[in-house]
Amino acid sequence: MTDTENTPTTDTASSEKSLLVTFREQPRTVWITAFAATIAFMGIGLVDPILHSIAEALEAPAEKVTLLFGVYVGVQCVAMLLTGWAAYRFGPKRTLTVGLALIVVAAGLSAFADDIDQLIAFRVIWGLGNALFLATALAFIVSSAVGSRQGAIMMYEAALGLGLAVGPLLGATLGEWTWRAPFGGTALLMLFGAVLCAVMLPADSPRTTRDRVRIVDPLKALRNRTLSISGIGSAFYTGALFTVIAWAPIAMGLRPIHAGLIFFGWGLLTALAGVFVAPALAKSVGEKAGVLVAIFAYGSIMVLAGVGTVSDQVWLIGLAVVLSGLPSGVLNTLFTDLAMSSGGTDTPRSVSSAGFSFLRWMGAAIAAVLVAYLAKWFGSDAAPWWFATAYCVVALGAVALIQGVADDEIDDDAALIGAEEF
Repeated sequence: MTDTENTPTTDTASSEKSLLVTFREQPRTVWITAFAATIAFMGIGLVDPILHSIAEALEAPAEKVTLLFGVYVGVQCVAMLLTGWAAYRFGPKRTLTVGLALIVVAAGLSAFADDIDQLIAFRVIWGLGNALFLATALAFIVSSAVGSRQGAIMMYEAALGLGLAVGPLLGATLGEWTWRAPFGGTALLMLFGAVLCAVMLPADSPRTTRDRVRIVDPLKALRNRTLSISGIGSAFYTGALFTVIAWAPIAMGLRPIHAGLIFFGWGLLTALAGVFVAPALAKSVGEKAGVLVAIFAYGSIMVLAGVGTVSDQVWLIGLAVVLSGLPSGVLNTLFTDLAMSSGGTDTPRSVSSAGFSFLRWMGAAIAAVLVAYLAKWFGSDAAPWWFATAYCVVALGAVALIQGVADDEIDDDAALIGAEEF
């Protein structure tokens, strides 16, 4: 999470510049950080296309394979309490660089894993590294960008969209050769990014110039009723999201290239919806109503995936995965902005964001761990989809309890903080 509320406002002249001109103006620091962010986001969707191949190659049961996401998001949950403190205690550059180093080590070791348990352990390290890096990447981009804050955010949005879309394709392409190749490729790319960041990013300022953040501050922020209700609602929605991410590859059982194309469509729609569809929907029906509409749409898509699983129509499951990108992108932005607008003026935005993210990551971790067990306990591969639908119903109820939210203007970086959900 990053606190960007003190950055300069967008001036009229800079906001009228084209995207190409804005990108050309940016200094080396921004490009280096954006490149590393792209690789980090690529690593998010990297595993999906090869989940089925990993299960076959390592002879791993479904409940072990889904732990590759369960432990990843579990450590993210804990990391939400640590990243702000780490950036204050050690400095943003050190925090960012350590995060990149952990990703390099974890991805590299994953390529040589002998069994599923080793791979799960390496994903724990990967999740921690990803949290430390992404929590500070936006701060570097915003603080170093030339011109407007909006231009810096566009750079980060470009990294997000490119990473989410290309990651599954990279995993699928290399995964056709061997499931180990995507991990090795990611390690090499991230190593390059880590070296660039370590050598070329500016040194951290003295600790006395940074805002103090304590580990318990995000938990204290949850005393705010609207923030905590938003976090609970987001936790249940995110449980449905990670049912898609962790269970769909197993339910479809496709070759890496085919699964990769499906998740490419998912990633592309997620990125586009978060940036373009969410603000339009909020302006049309309001922020809270927009969240309710998107959750209802997500629940309906979970039913579609369940029907596809029951009827053994893999194409229907694939269609549901791709379509889920639309409400998912909307919710990443609107849920975040709904929570951030309720954080209170006495609590830094970064601290409120950490508390909110702590709750939603908890929902993701629990759902990702349970998903395979639900199929086993109920004797049906469709059971996880029915539970995902129920998660959406609970999320609808939680959001309905939120009061006093009438804004239809979306903060520029809501989509970006929301991207930490991945």
